[in-house]
Amino acid sequence: MDLFGKETEGKKSVLPPLADRVRPRRLDEFVGQGHLVGVGKVLRKVIEGDEVASMIFWGPPGVGKTTLARIIAEETKAAFFAISAVTAGLADVRKVIEQARVNRKGLNKHTIFFIDETHRFNKAQQDALLHSVEDGTLTLIGATTENPSFEVIAPLLSRCRVYTLEPLSVADLRRIIEKAIQTDAVLQRLRPDIPDHVMDALVGYADGDARKALNGLELSLRLTPEKEGRRTVTLKIVENALQKRMLSYDKKGDYHYDTISAFIKSVRGSDPDAAVYWLARMLEAGEDPLFIARRMLILASEDVGNADPQGLVVANAAFQAVHSVGMPEARIVLSQAATYLASAPKSNASYVAIHEATEDVRQASGEPVPLHLRNAPTELLKKMGHAQGYKYAHDYPEGFVEQEFLPSRLKNRLFYRPKEIGEEKKIKERLKRWWGKRKQDRQNNDKA
Repeated sequence: MDLFGKETEGKKSVLPPLADRVRPRRLDEFVGQGHLVGVGKVLRKVIEGDEVASMIFWGPPGVGKTTLARIIAEETKAAFFAISAVTAGLADVRKVIEQARVNRKGLNKHTIFFIDETHRFNKAQQDALLHSVEDGTLTLIGATTENPSFEVIAPLLSRCRVYTLEPLSVADLRRIIEKAIQTDAVLQRLRPDIPDHVMDALVGYADGDARKALNGLELSLRLTPEKEGRRTVTLKIVENALQKRMLSYDKKGDYHYDTISAFIKSVRGSDPDAAVYWLARMLEAGEDPLFIARRMLILASEDVGNADPQGLVVANAAFQAVHSVGMPEARIVLSQAATYLASAPKSNASYVAIHEATEDVRQASGEPVPLHLRNAPTELLKKMGHAQGYKYAHDYPEGFVEQEFLPSRLKNRLFYRPKEIGEEKKIKERLKRWWGKRKQDRQNNDKA
């Protein structure tokens, strides 16, 4: 067999993928998910104490769900059975349960049953696991990319601890690639040379997915000709291998912030075409779609505001949808939200209002709440004047009554000054009418 598992001397051998060849076997070799398996963290304590209970790993592809399940079985010396819910059926589940019973009673050995893509099991298949999980016949470790709250039946979910796995960081992916180069026999013979900017592109393409990063590395090396005993991978080779042009985009660098700035300013400037362009640039470069959705949520209040209150509803719905569907479909949701917000009337009056109110609060000493606005749940507080003189707005026409709600120092102070734009124009007209009525009532009270 040659370096890539091709046929040699009339025999054919298939070389396992790089991701499988370098899969960690021990907990100390595992990279990433420090919030779960770092020193002193919950999952490490459970594994080291051999107190593993049924659990579900929830996270995107390539972050170590399967690897971690295998490591748990290895560290706890348990029998390990793995199936995929995509291809397995109820009969497969029952076979593993029966073998787990044999292991427990006849061999005094614990069984870990790993089910990948758990959310693909129907209710009957999930029901079949309940009793054996409940009585300890086996320990279930499920893996899913979907929210288990929606995809796993409640009785099974209540018997499992859910652990959320996060996309791997740039540093994690670099460690994984570097370790693969150092430890894999095939790669060692190739003597790969990967410049930093090419490594950055490879890691950026992977977008937190170790399997994608390792597959990209292996394919790139296949396409790299040997020269003077080494294989020097270029950016062009990586782009050719992955059929993807590597945009100049560093998620933690200046270009990252410059691009999101261009996107936000395009939406604020009411240019939906520019907004979609910068959105596409970010997504193609591997930006986290949830990061973009969060920024649009902020923009919906800061820059659109009450000129179109529906903007916040659209932005929030987009955030939830992006979280639910993921890429690549999330790009459609983000495009809809971005074009809506860019096309909406704009007002930052709410943003200015909270900014000015906050400055006032910080610069002046806090004044007591006026007595008529205070709560009066007891007779003693009522005798002390709490809530005395308070006017219930719904007892008056239009649900409005002249009444002072600010401390005396701030009487007549305006923080919220709506603009004559979109829905906020109607708000301004309504407030103007109420302000006029308030002014007239105060003049009458002063005369009295």
